[in-house]
Amino acid sequence: MPIYEYECGLCQFRFERKQGFDDSPITLCPKCQGKTRRIFHSNPVIFKGSGFYTTDNHSTDNRTTDSRTTDSRTTDSRSTDKHKVSSIEQAKRKAQHKGK
Repeated sequence: MPIYEYECGLCQFRFERKQGFDDSPITLCPKCQGKTRRIFHSNPVIFKGSGFYTTDNHSTDNRTTDSRTTDSRTTDSRSTDKHKVSSIEQAKRKAQHKGK
């Protein structure tokens, strides 16, 4: 159940009451029987999760960086594969020349 804060209009006495949502508001001050009003406070806003910070909003930049990295890795692996193939071919040619 929520706790509500009230203030008396005559004596400025502040008090809290635990009340259900359906309960009617307290209208009389417990000290002087004056008219009371409910005090409203702003609630703090807490942002949790991703998307709330400036560093979280640059996901499109990260994707292009990742694709560039992937492309360079692919290029590197292809050049390494070509190097392996050429060294294998060289070994085969040497073996053929020795056999002649």
